[in-house]
Parts: sequence; structure tokens; C-alpha cells
Amino acid sequence: MAASVGSLVSYSADSDSENESASNASPERVDPDAVAHLKPLRSCTSTSLALLNSAPEVAVKEDVLTGLHLDPSLKEVNYNPTFETMFAPEFGPANPFRTQQMAAPRNMLSGYAEPAHVNDFMFEQQRRTFSTFGYALDPSVDTNLSSSSYIGAVEEAEKNKGLTVFESGAKKTEKRKKVKGGDAADLDGFLGPWAKYQDEKDGAKPSEDEKKELDEILAKRLKRGRNEEDAPAEEKTILHVKDMYDYQGRSYLHIPQDVGVNLRSSEMPDKCYLPKKQLHVWTGHTKGVSAIRLFPGSGHLLLSCSMDCKIKVGHSKAVRDVCFNNVGTKFLSAAYDRYIKLWDSETGQCISRFTNRKVPYCVKFNPDEDKQNLFVAGMSDKKIVQWDVRSGEVVQEYDRHLGAVNTITFVDENRRFVSTSDDKSLRVWEWDIPVDFKYIAEPSMHSMPAVTLSPNGKWLACQSMDNQILIFGAQNRFRLNKKKVFKGHMVAGYACQVDFSPDMSYVVSGDADGKLNIWDWKTTKLYHRIKAHDKVCISALWHPHETSKVITCGWDGQIKLWD
Repeated sequence: MAASVGSLVSYSADSDSENESASNASPERVDPDAVAHLKPLRSCTSTSLALLNSAPEVAVKEDVLTGLHLDPSLKEVNYNPTFETMFAPEFGPANPFRTQQMAAPRNMLSGYAEPAHVNDFMFEQQRRTFSTFGYALDPSVDTNLSSSSYIGAVEEAEKNKGLTVFESGAKKTEKRKKVKGGDAADLDGFLGPWAKYQDEKDGAKPSEDEKKELDEILAKRLKRGRNEEDAPAEEKTILHVKDMYDYQGRSYLHIPQDVGVNLRSSEMPDKCYLPKKQLHVWTGHTKGVSAIRLFPGSGHLLLSCSMDCKIKVGHSKAVRDVCFNNVGTKFLSAAYDRYIKLWDSETGQCISRFTNRKVPYCVKFNPDEDKQNLFVAGMSDKKIVQWDVRSGEVVQEYDRHLGAVNTITFVDENRRFVSTSDDKSLRVWEWDIPVDFKYIAEPSMHSMPAVTLSPNGKWLACQSMDNQILIFGAQNRFRLNKKKVFKGHMVAGYACQVDFSPDMSYVVSGDADGKLNIWDWKTTKLYHRIKAHDKVCISALWHPHETSKVITCGWDGQIKLWD
């Protein structure tokens, strides 16, 4: 090793002292081993290699990279690390915006939860105790019971001595004992299950004064009941036009021919347009308007019923629904005075009255020409009652609903009718058959208090109480059309009437905010909104012969025409 180091020293010194050796006159003797590597190898001689370590010695600091580092996200370690290793700081710069709560270790959104094994009964017992009395045992304390063993209302726990809901319940009292009934063979003396309790006392009879007072109370109740069952209020008719007949002897029911539109035509307009402005306001009613109906076919007259007991005619209580016959010469009205009345449209006289002592919610004539003497009414006692106008008697009852009947709509060329109810169902009936042949009720369905048949007779538009208008097929299967759902208005709690434009381009409806909403039938897009009334807009009708005229009524007592 010393020889090899020496050779390196001499090798490096040769280049430095080359000029000096040339200038000196007397050359120095050179060690042959030092220049052995410069000589060619001899073929007969053998050489040996020497190991050379040229790496410099470096002092190693003990406090640098001497330990193993743990990944802080690890949940399992395969060896026993030291305390310094487990709690060593993480490498890298700290986030200056990280709060103390964010930096705290946690395994769930609300913090760090440690698993614990608690008996299901014990957990439920302490949970109920805490919700009832406001205290429970501290699950982290395993020592003897003391005031520090409870959480919540500690004072209440000390007062109740830590009793749980299962321990502090009142003890059941002993059952009352009955007098023995004796032998069953004794027909006169056997009491059986009708025996009195041993501690039961007979009620004292009322005194003469108390009996007199009770008789007066009963007499008042009977008198009040008779008043309600008395004959209906007297009907009054007021004609607001100057003359009932014109110079040709025609009444106001005559369809005009000089208004620019053919009101006698049976064809629908080819194209309808959105109404934009208000044309007229009718303010005859003093309270909210319940419903409006256009004169059949022509639509040149408007029939309205109101909560002011007028039909712009007469009941003793608010009028809920009205319905024309096919030609418009007569109409029916249903009111909260429990009467259905038949009126003459021309003279305004009440022709007849019908009642079964229940409140009628809706009324409809049978649209068939040969059945104009029959009508049906949905009642508050869950029944649909069918009357004959000629005899004035009930001829059929449809009793399948579980709640008050809200709507009746004739479909399928008047062979069937559809009814909706507060029981959140839709039922389809064959005429004069008191058993429903179709029943539609889904858990997601809501009550549908307003239903309208489309002009082409194919669809039923139902105002649902979940702020949607649902469309059902009106032929054969009566399926829900899931592609036709109209949203964007608020009607929960109100029976806002729906209607179609004559060309089936638009769907219109009022809402609880008093607005008139207009949707596109094909895309179900809400096209237009008009602030129509100050209170609920309960009904909207599109004129059957006009391209853009809509009539609305509201609980502010006004009826408005829009174009």
C-alpha cells in the first residue's frame, strides 16, 4: 500500500520537476518500482493488482436522516416504532391557511370517532333516558356511579338517583275487580261480563233544576237543527239589461252574428296566440268568485258563481259549482247550503231543487242528448249521486271513494266519467254502473281537485296539489303521460281550474299568487305569466272561438278578459 502511494506521489512530481531535472548536470537515481508501470510487460513475469480506495473521509452527523419516517396517512404499522418516530413532524412547509380544526385528525365529517362496543339495549335505554329526562350515563367513565358519571342534566340525575326510563315508570295498578256473576244456570241472577265493578258507584240522578236546564238545552239544539233543515232561502232574480227581448223578439240568449267572429261555427281556430293585455273587468260580485262557465257552443255569455251566495243568481250560502245543459237554456248550481238548484237561463227562475242533506262539491249534466234529464253530483259524504230532473229523485249512487268527491268529467263519448277525490285517487266509471272499473292510486299521487278534458277528447289535465299539472290519457287505459308535466306555479291548497287553447297549443292555469300561467303543450315550457288578480286566480278559460282571448276569475271578486 505504501509503495502504491509513493508511486502516485512520484508520478505527480515528475511533471512538476521535469525542467529542473533537465537543467541539473548530475541525474538522480530512479527507483525501478516507481516506473514499473511505464515499462512494457514481460511475457514470462507475473504481476499482481493492488486495491485502491480513493474516497475521501467525510464526517457523518448523527442527527441527520438516522430514523425511519412514517407516512401520516398510514393506518397500520408492521413494526414497533419509537415515540420520536411516531410523533415526528411532517416534512414540507405547513399550510398557513389551515385552521386548528382542519389540522386536527378526524375520520368522519364531524370529527374523530373511536369505535366502541355498546349493548343495543343499553344504548337504547340511555338514549331514551336522555331524550326524556335530559341525562344519561357517560360512556367514557367506567368507575362507580357518581355525579361525574352522568352527562347532561346532572342535577336531575341526582334527583332521580340515576333511574332510567325503564326503571322510573309508574307501577301498574291492580285491575279493578268485578262482582262475581254467579251461576250461569241462574238466568235471572247471572251477571257474567255485564257485572259492575266492586268500587263502582251508581250515578246520581239530576235534580229538578238540572233536569229543567237540560231540557232547555236539548230544545234549543232541536230548534237549531230544524232551522237548518227548513226550506231553502227564497230565490231572487234581477235583470240588469233594459229589455229582455230585442225588436225581433229575441232574448239575450240569442247568439250574436255581428261581433266579427262566427260563434255558431263548430270548427276550432287554426292558430292561437298568447294574450298580452287586459280588455275588460266585471266587478259584480262582492266576494271571491268560485267558478266561471261559458255558454255552450258559442261562448258569448259567461256564467259565474261566487262566495257572496250569488250566481249572478241565488243561494243562501256560497255557491261552489255551476253547469249548463247542452243548449244553455238551463243550468245547475251547487252550494254550501246543501242544495242543488236547476235554473232557467233566460228568465232566471229556479225550476227545481235537489238535496240529500250533504254538501255538493261538483255537478255535471250528462252530455248525451237523450240523457239531458239526468245529472250527477260529487258529495261531501264520499258519494256520487245521480238525480232525475223529471222526478226529482235519486236514481243511482256511486259509492266507492274514501273522501269527498271533487270533480266529475265525462269521457269516451260520454259512455264513461272520471272522478277525483280527497282520497288522492282517480276512478273511472261506466255510466249507470255503480262499480268503478278503473282505479288509479299511487303512493306519490296527491289530491287533484280540478280536472279538464282537452278539446280533442284525448287527454285529461289534472291540477295536482304538489304544484304540478298531470296529464292522463282519456281513452281506454287512462295512463299517466310522464312526458307531459307542467310546473312552475304554486297551487297547493287551491282548486285552480285548468284549460286548453282551442288548437291544443297552450295550457293555461291560475295559481295562488293571482297569476295567469301559460305553458306550451308540446314542450311543457312556461311561456308567459300575467299578474291577473290580487288574490288567488281560481279559474282560467280560453274562449272556444277566439284566438287569444282568456277569461280569469279570482278570490278578489273580479272577472277579467285578456287578449
